[in-house]
Amino acid sequence: MAVLVTGGAGFIGSHLVEELIKKDQTVIVVDNLSTGKIENLPCSDKVIFIEGDISEKGFVKELFSFYSFDKVFHLAAVASVAKSVELPEETHRTNFDATLYLLESSIGKVNRFVFASSAAVYGDLLELPKREDMPVKPLTPYAVDKYASERYVVNAFRLYGLDSTAVRFFNVFGERQDPSSPYSGVISIFIDRIKRYKNGEDTEIVIYGDGKQTRDFIYVKDVVKALILLSESRDSSGEVFNLGTGSSISLLEILDILKEIVGDLPPVRFEKERKGDIKHSQADISKIKSLGFSPEYSLKEGLEKLLFSEGVKT
Repeated sequence: MAVLVTGGAGFIGSHLVEELIKKDQTVIVVDNLSTGKIENLPCSDKVIFIEGDISEKGFVKELFSFYSFDKVFHLAAVASVAKSVELPEETHRTNFDATLYLLESSIGKVNRFVFASSAAVYGDLLELPKREDMPVKPLTPYAVDKYASERYVVNAFRLYGLDSTAVRFFNVFGERQDPSSPYSGVISIFIDRIKRYKNGEDTEIVIYGDGKQTRDFIYVKDVVKALILLSESRDSSGEVFNLGTGSSISLLEILDILKEIVGDLPPVRFEKERKGDIKHSQADISKIKSLGFSPEYSLKEGLEKLLFSEGVKT
């Protein structure tokens, strides 16, 4: 039986595919390539790529009629919060309807189903760190769809016996995160500007707000480690887990670490804080740690690996 990874040609998905084939798994990657890239995928006879749209119910049914899946990792999404506000119906089809189609096709056929949710479900609640048993406050169509999807995912276990788990990603960073994307992570944008600066380009780092906003940044390899752990643990069935490091750091502190690693940085320009930006975010990861997870990479170690992969001298 194969493993299905939706969004497998994307940033996080491609890293997951790499790890799965190391475990001698045959991986079916489904991606519509709206943001994913074929070149992100490893060259292996263990990887079968299918270009398709999981928001089309007929496509999902045909996929499950042709292949038998042991596990499903559902990572595909329209990750642009701004696009979800502008085009809520269109993004809803990918961010919610597709989840429902995949669940319907998985019940009674798939042994494990892992869904990538988001810390966006917490909204602007002030209490830190964020715990899974806290109230949620989804503020955008993107966050609403993620929360609704995760409820369907965990209830699929209670109602239909599908071993299913939802994972709330905090701020993931690492190789293959596209800095040109309007909703890319801030670290990938910082690294891109540093690379350009080191190559002699006239560029700068822009920070919206005072730079004291904090986030819980987790390196992509640790995210993959957690996803595989959750897919192998029966204690994760019907549950929601935060996925971060359990600590937070400000954007200014990140720049200090980058300066320590690479030396001179591009000039920093501060712009007006963007409307709707959350000031502070931090995950309580005690629940996933109880399953045996602990982050392997510090922020500095992850940054060093990312800088090296981008060819930035350290």
